Amino acid sequence: MRRPSKDTSPKLSAESQRLVSISQAIVQASSRIEERAWERQLDTQLQKLLKTGHQDTVDTTLNVLFKDDLNAYDVLMEGVEAVSESSVMTDVVDGVETTYQALLVAAPILAWTRFSIASGTIPPDLLATLSAHFGAHLLADGVRMAIAPTLFAIDQLPRTHAETYAMTHKLAQAAYKGTPLKPFPKAPETAPFLADTRYLLVAVVAPLGAPLFRWQEPEHHIHFSTERASALEQWRGQASDTVTRLLPGCGIELLLPEAYYVACREADKLIRPVSVRAAVHYLTNTLGVEASDLRAVIAGFGEEAAEGQIDEYRVAFTMRQTTDVIYGIVWPLYGQEDEDGTPVEGLINAGVGGLTDQKAPLDEIVAHLNEAGVTHVKRHSERFIAEYCDDCGGPLFADPVGELVHAEMPDDAPSGNEHFH
Repeated sequence: MRRPSKDTSPKLSAESQRLVSISQAIVQASSRIEERAWERQLDTQLQKLLKTGHQDTVDTTLNVLFKDDLNAYDVLMEGVEAVSESSVMTDVVDGVETTYQALLVAAPILAWTRFSIASGTIPPDLLATLSAHFGAHLLADGVRMAIAPTLFAIDQLPRTHAETYAMTHKLAQAAYKGTPLKPFPKAPETAPFLADTRYLLVAVVAPLGAPLFRWQEPEHHIHFSTERASALEQWRGQASDTVTRLLPGCGIELLLPEAYYVACREADKLIRPVSVRAAVHYLTNTLGVEASDLRAVIAGFGEEAAEGQIDEYRVAFTMRQTTDVIYGIVWPLYGQEDEDGTPVEGLINAGVGGLTDQKAPLDEIVAHLNEAGVTHVKRHSERFIAEYCDDCGGPLFADPVGELVHAEMPDDAPSGNEHFH
C-alpha cells in the first residue's frame, strides 16, 4: 500500500518483460473485448509467478513501470492484487463441472487503549460466534466462508502478493470443503501503539458469477448503498461484544469487511485520526493536564532522495511552556495523497458535491487536534529527512525550534507497562 521503491532496476528478465508488454497492451486496448483478452493473459502469468513464489519478478516489474509508465504500473498493480486476493476453482461431482469464485476479505477493527492491543489465536467459541454473525449479516445466501483463527496485527499480515496468494488459497479450500483451520503458528510480536488496527481474514466462496455479499443480491441492486450501510450496522451491532472480548481494555470500531487490499487501505487511512485522539487522551490522563495545556508540532518528512516529496507527517507533543517532545505520532500518506490534498479516488468517492469539503492532510491533522482540544499547533514549513532512533528504531520528531529529537515522557510521569512511540 506504500509507494514502491524508486531505485534503479536491473535488466528485465523475460518474465518481467512479458508482464510489461501485457500491461501496456491493456492500456492501449481499443475495446473491452481486447482489454479482457489481455487481462486473462496477465492473470495467467501472474498466477504462475505467485504460485511459485516469484515475488521478486513482480516487484522488479512494478518498480520499472512506476518509473517509466504509470498507466501500465496501475494496470499491473491492480492485476497482481486481484490475482493474489481471489481465486477460481473447478469441482466435478457426478460428472457435472461447477466453477467457484473465492475472495479474500479483510474485516478491519480500529482499536485504541492506554495499555496493549491484543493479537493472536482466536478461541474456538469466539471464532464460531464471529463466523455466524459474519455469514448472517454480510454474505449473500449460499456463500461459504472460513475465518482464519487468528486476530492479525498489520505487521502479521501476509507481507507479499505471493504470501497473500497462498493465504487466499488456503482459506478458500477450507471454506469450500467446510474443514476447520488449525491455529496458525505464533506470529511475531507486534510493536505497541496507543491506536492500531487488527484484522480478521475471511475467504468467501460462491459459484462463479453468483453474489458474494448481501448488497450484491438482485433485490438490493437499486439501493445497494443503503444495504451496505445496513450490513455494516448489523455487523457492528452483533459482533462488537465478541471483538471486545478479544481486545480487553480497548475502545473499538468495526469497519466494513471488503476485499483484502481495499479494506487494508481504508483501515490505514482511518486509524490516523484515531491515533491523534488516543495520543491526546493518553497524555491528558497520564500527566493530569488539560488538552489545552499541550502543544502539537507538525512537520513533513520524506526520503533524502525523494525530490521534496513528503511521505508522512510526524506530530510531536510538548507542554505549552516547554520545548521537550514528550510524545509523537506518525500520519503516513498513502496512494495518491500528497501535501496538497486528498487522493484522487477520495474526491471521486465523495462526489462532485463533496469536492469543496476536502482538506489537505495538514489541515485535516490540525482539525483533528483541535477537535481533541489541542488548540496550540505549530507547523514547520521545512521538509525533514525521515530519521530514526539508533537505539530503539523509533521515529525522531521535530521540536518547536526544528531540532529532531526522541520523544520522551517526563521523568515524573506515572510509570506503567506502556512503552509507545
